Amino acid sequence: MDIKSPMSRIATDRSPKSSLKRSVKPAKPAKPVRNHGRSARLPMYRIIQIHELLKEGKFPNCQALSDDFEVSYKTVQRDIDFMRDQLQLPIEYDSARRGFIYTKEVNNLPMVALKEGEVVALLVAQKAAEQYRGTPFEKALRSAFTRLIEGMPASSEISLSDLSAAVSFRPSGPPSADLESFQMLSNALMDSQEVSFSYTKPGDGKGTERVIQPYHLGCIGGVWYLIGLDLARKAVRTFALARISGPKNLRRKFTRPKGFSLDAMLGNSFSAFETKNAQLVRILLDPISAALTGERRWHPSQKLVFRKDGSAELSLKVGLAPDLEAWILGWGSHAKVLAPLALRHRIKATAQMIAAQYR
Repeated sequence: MDIKSPMSRIATDRSPKSSLKRSVKPAKPAKPVRNHGRSARLPMYRIIQIHELLKEGKFPNCQALSDDFEVSYKTVQRDIDFMRDQLQLPIEYDSARRGFIYTKEVNNLPMVALKEGEVVALLVAQKAAEQYRGTPFEKALRSAFTRLIEGMPASSEISLSDLSAAVSFRPSGPPSADLESFQMLSNALMDSQEVSFSYTKPGDGKGTERVIQPYHLGCIGGVWYLIGLDLARKAVRTFALARISGPKNLRRKFTRPKGFSLDAMLGNSFSAFETKNAQLVRILLDPISAALTGERRWHPSQKLVFRKDGSAELSLKVGLAPDLEAWILGWGSHAKVLAPLALRHRIKATAQMIAAQYR
């Protein structure tokens, strides 16, 4: 459901007199609007919009805001009360203008007090974003986290510097992608508009032009992918953003399939490669690889059965694809494919070619 802008409902001056009252008591509507849509689930969205209206001197009132946000009259009252009483914002009701005003200049909303665990989570998120250091995403992410942390109360009992020294991320091979391309593709996706770009497959000398109806942007294994309908090939394809160049928004609207789900599309996949036919994959792991494999959840179907000697048999219900093969080969001699036979033969052939390079 689209949320109408609160700008569309502005209280007008209907009285020659001007007076200010602290209580939130404009006349109640006969039938308050009740809705369980998007705005009803996002109180901070409403508070931010109310704040912008007050800053601009638009005199919003509960009736207008209730209609625009498609929530009840009392919900808006609670939002106003929270802003005034909890956020300590100078809000009062101007009965002459039939709307609320700021009685003092307010530039930014104060941050809501955070609990210790929430502060730690925020810092960990900031540290996680450091995997984009040196990429086009670094500047935007750094700016966003700086604004968040600067707005935190100075009386916080938690030392951010101490936490920063205690928590860190050391990413391996951070993804390479263009921020402007990412923004353009995400905007086209949200507006359901077709895009075109040149796409270069690994090993190809030059890219091929694609026209896509974008369905989804997903970060899989630390790499960003665009999933969409390739109009020329009449099939849903997955494109690594790092291999996309010269993207353009064609401004042609399309209807995204209601039933599309990335989870359903990649349900049988080990990682980013779409596979249709899932098979039971069985891998024998020695004690070292068994212990390490058990520390992570590689796939929802994963089952690990340990043996007395510390080794284990890993079973997965997935389709056979290059990403699965690469993962198995990454264990070297610590992993042995038991089934299916086709996968066993492919891993054996690849291992023989690797060995031949060192003769």
